[in-house]
Amino acid sequence: MRQKQRFDYVLAWFEENMPSAESELHYENPYQLLVAVMLSAQCTDKRVNMVTPALFEAFPTPQKLAEATVEQVLQYIRSISYPNNKAEHLVGMARQLVTQHEGEVPDNRKDLEALPGVGRKTANVILAIIFQQPTMAVDTHVFRVAERIGLTTQSKTPLQTENILTKSIPLHLIPKAHHWLILHGRYVCVARKPKCQTCGIKTYCRYYKNNNQTAK
Repeated sequence: MRQKQRFDYVLAWFEENMPSAESELHYENPYQLLVAVMLSAQCTDKRVNMVTPALFEAFPTPQKLAEATVEQVLQYIRSISYPNNKAEHLVGMARQLVTQHEGEVPDNRKDLEALPGVGRKTANVILAIIFQQPTMAVDTHVFRVAERIGLTTQSKTPLQTENILTKSIPLHLIPKAHHWLILHGRYVCVARKPKCQTCGIKTYCRYYKNNNQTAK
């Protein structure tokens, strides 16, 4: 199967079967999503969602978070991975939003990546979800699933995967495709033992074709 055919088939299946795919992080505004995504690095969305209600109640705006100390923020996120670094980044991010962006989350990569604790992946999530820009955040799920299915071939880095996906997926579908691949990797194409027999796209999957005698 040619790569373009695989993209066409896979995207068509997701469009039909997961038309409303969205982030599993809980948020009500761009500021809350930015905080949640920063906390989700190397941590599960489920854990982040357990922490953020109290955090957002204590610091409902960038202005309130900017006034906090790192120690105050740390009290709310101790159960999150790397809490010390993330507390420092959250406070720094909020202070920069207030001093440089009037408390608003920027709508461009340059300004987002200039915020403390915000890298390319986090910036891509914000741009895709909040501003509906055609950016593809490549986390471990997206990186794994794209390679397994055959959307990428021997991709070595997340950036390489990102470039291939954004060049091959129609622009209007890229923000949603980000969620499709993440959710598929989280619940079906899991890392250790992909659930190939119940997978809706196995017909188009390179991994399944190569392993259909042994994959269960």
